[in-house]
Amino acid sequence: MCAGYLFQRVGKIAATAIGGGFLLLQIANHSGYVQVDWKKVEKDVNKAKKHLKKRTKQAAPEINSFFEEATEFVKKNIVLSSGFVGGFLLGLAS
Repeated sequence: MCAGYLFQRVGKIAATAIGGGFLLLQIANHSGYVQVDWKKVEKDVNKAKKHLKKRTKQAAPEINSFFEEATEFVKKNIVLSSGFVGGFLLGLAS
């Protein structure tokens, strides 16, 4: 329950901070305080997408083995896992 509550709080704070930052940036851009070079932004985003695609292809075997290990752990410790998931969901709901 504690983990779900903490996850909810941290998530709300992070979402508020990121959203507020984007809002302030847009206001500053509209007011003329900030000039954005959109061509450079697009170029950098495309470069980052290519890099992420490469990294995703490399990480795929590691991710699959992680999910297999996690599934095996849940199967072996079903009581512990169900208790954690229940508490986590209760924490998110409160």
